[in-house]
Amino acid sequence: MKRKFLNILLMLSLIGLVTSCDRVGDGDVSDDQGGTSTQEMAGDWYVKFTVDGQDVYNFGYTLLTTYNTAANNGQEMWIDDHDNTYEYKVKTPINYSTKTFSGANLQNQSYDVAMTITEGKILKGAATTTGGNKSDSIVFKVEFADDPGTIYTVGGYKRTGFAEDEH
Repeated sequence: MKRKFLNILLMLSLIGLVTSCDRVGDGDVSDDQGGTSTQEMAGDWYVKFTVDGQDVYNFGYTLLTTYNTAANNGQEMWIDDHDNTYEYKVKTPINYSTKTFSGANLQNQSYDVAMTITEGKILKGAATTTGGNKSDSIVFKVEFADDPGTIYTVGGYKRTGFAEDEH
């Protein structure tokens, strides 16, 4: 009797398992799961702020993060300098196919100031890290409304995770 009960229980479990699973492609589950509309432009970046080629803060690299917006529409991304420097967080229009970004009078979310970003681009594999590894490059110019006329160049490389590239 005990064996018959276990066999019935096993059969019911198998039936439940088979009938509860969705097949990919049947319309219930997406064939393309996991990525976001800005994934190739998103990441952590070690960047320097320069004006006329001079390191503005004399402390080298700071951490900057780019990431998708909630809209997930492939037309905008966040740039977040949460680490230090100006402490800005701004949503900027992007051209995902060319990996470029720019925008005028963008509202900073960290403090009340408008920003203009120009000449923003991400270049795949174009950077050599401070540890000698290859990585993606990011560069853009930014002007803050509370510091008019000063054009900062922000440039650096995508964080690799290798110890020799960390700052």
